[in-house]
Amino acid sequence: MAASDAAGGNRSATRILRLLALTGARRGEIEQLKWSEVDSDFGCLRLEDSKTGQKIVPVGRVALEVIEAVPKVKDSPYVFPSATDPLKPFGQLQKTWRVVRKAAGLEDVRIHDLRHSFASSGVASGQGLVVLGKLLGHADVKTTARYAHLADDPVRAAADSIAESIDAAMGPRA
Repeated sequence: MAASDAAGGNRSATRILRLLALTGARRGEIEQLKWSEVDSDFGCLRLEDSKTGQKIVPVGRVALEVIEAVPKVKDSPYVFPSATDPLKPFGQLQKTWRVVRKAAGLEDVRIHDLRHSFASSGVASGQGLVVLGKLLGHADVKTTARYAHLADDPVRAAADSIAESIDAAMGPRA
């Protein structure tokens, strides 16, 4: 079942969930995203307010394409306005998330886990914790390390690569 089908056709909720997965942003940062904060030219979101205050969130081309596909609602500053009041941000994500989780058989997964998965995917693809910390808006790399659940395979691959490099530099084995 597609996410939009599981979400009961709620396009805003489906798009918000997709953006959370693609950006590692916090739920409120995407739910309350304003058109004035989207900077397509520089590939970022220039958030006026977040958990940590003003911040710039670099986003990939695919995430920008999701945002650009959202139809603008007249007189609403929000990318995802409330269905009942366009002057308020979207606020129905938890309900949709429950439907999506159940359809996917992931009933113990939280929305915030999408942020953790973004970080873990970054680590698995070789991105450093400092870079991931910048993407997530973390001031301390220790916070990012908690998010970036290191899978055994990338860690083992790194150990193999480092050991092979050192072994080659040391010359023939005795």
